[in-house]
Amino acid sequence: MQTDSKFYLIGGGIASLSAAAFLIRDADIPGRNIVILEQLDRLGGSLDGAGSAEDGYVVRGGRMIESKYLCTYDLFSSIPTLDGAKTVTQEIFEWNQVMQTSSKCRLVRGGRGIDAPEYGLSEEQILSLERVAVEPEAMLGNSSIADQFRPSFFETNFWLMWCTTFAFQPWHSAVEFKRYLLRFTHMVAGFNRLHGIMRTVYNQYDSMVRPLQKWLAEHGVQFELDVRVTDLLLREEAGEKRVDRILYKHRGRSDEIAVGNADYVIVTLGSMTEASSLGSMESAPVLNGKANGGAWTLWEKIAAGRPEFGRPGTFTDRIEQSKWISFTATLRGRDFFRLLHDFTGNVPGEGGLITFADSAWLASIVLPHQPHFIGQPEDIEVFWGYGLHVDKPGDFVKKPMSECTGREIMTEILGHLRIGREAAQILKTSICIPCMMPFITSQFLTREKGDRPPVVPSGTSHLAFTGQFCEIPDDVVFTVEYSIRSAATAVYRLLELHRDPPAVYKGQYDLRVLYKAFRTLHEMTV
Repeated sequence: MQTDSKFYLIGGGIASLSAAAFLIRDADIPGRNIVILEQLDRLGGSLDGAGSAEDGYVVRGGRMIESKYLCTYDLFSSIPTLDGAKTVTQEIFEWNQVMQTSSKCRLVRGGRGIDAPEYGLSEEQILSLERVAVEPEAMLGNSSIADQFRPSFFETNFWLMWCTTFAFQPWHSAVEFKRYLLRFTHMVAGFNRLHGIMRTVYNQYDSMVRPLQKWLAEHGVQFELDVRVTDLLLREEAGEKRVDRILYKHRGRSDEIAVGNADYVIVTLGSMTEASSLGSMESAPVLNGKANGGAWTLWEKIAAGRPEFGRPGTFTDRIEQSKWISFTATLRGRDFFRLLHDFTGNVPGEGGLITFADSAWLASIVLPHQPHFIGQPEDIEVFWGYGLHVDKPGDFVKKPMSECTGREIMTEILGHLRIGREAAQILKTSICIPCMMPFITSQFLTREKGDRPPVVPSGTSHLAFTGQFCEIPDDVVFTVEYSIRSAATAVYRLLELHRDPPAVYKGQYDLRVLYKAFRTLHEMTV
């Protein structure tokens, strides 16, 4: 590597931001040599957070974090908080000593909260879980979860809590389900109270993205926003493919970047929040497709005729199996949070996900600690929720969630909570913004070997892939950890640094963890 090598990072999500940090911290690359190209007007990708008290706040989603995200904490142990008082990793661990998740209302049925719901698994269902956990991935192949379990499994509390915590559907990949079973074996014992799930002080954009962006900017990293990369032109050199030019559009104008022989390109493949659409209190979000953004079409172009670059169609062509709706509610006044505190017994930030078991939409909400945004006024409170079955009519609003306005979604949630007299005032002082995300669980779709390319494909030089749609054995997609692990892997392998990311935690080999999980699944006292 020459000292004047430039690094072009395509995509401004957590994978690219992390890769830039690893380049600076671990490879001594000057920040001025790193350029991040992002098609949106801000960085952060799926770890977003925006809005105001007047217009309503929006978080499309929040990724779960927990203590075994070793790559995440390794990265953020080097990143100061916005005020510089400590590192982001220190802040997260200190905060979660104060605000430990312990749900007293993980499920709601018939308008009543259930404290520590039973898992409700039969011996046959437990054996099926154990079989899937030990079955080689090659044997599971491209089968779905539904292919591996009898229909009665999907009526258990275990499945209800598992699928809403992680957003699994019965038609999703059995391999991904298996990986989750192994990756989170250590969390099974407290799963019905969400023990072990950790939170950031604010939303993840304010608590993680903004400090990381500030640190990168201070090191001279260049951020090019509103830049939509449309193609990578590759050339063969010494039997290896390398990027020759990066084609892009900026504010309607086409241009290109010449990539030198000593330069590197790191591409975030695909996007789970690509083509998202926002609604309002009076309008429903629309359903977009891959043409409404650049990430998927870019992957399609560079993978055409190059099977070693993966098969993006596996993840883009089944929107009906990957879409769902989230919503962010901005409330003026404290009535809703007060009622929820009385209903659940949890203070905001302590309870975690609340799932309405009777909901035709399979809706869930989360009441985070307030304020959830930096600068959020004291009289404003914000919560988030989502629904997995968006094409089914609601229980109180007889329309599919996909056709509902923010007002109608709030009405449905208030109905499940049996909030009567105060409902009208809560609605009057609420701004609920729904968000349709067509590809949000596309990484869970059934797949085959080769659909996701390796981080550094064979036969390439100076090119790597990061994000949720490259293949990393053992770790699990739909997590911040996966994106950051892919970034570390890309940097270390491209630059031959002779180091590896922290190993994936494997609690399934710890007899104490297995013993607790076994007793929990069999409803024994742990």
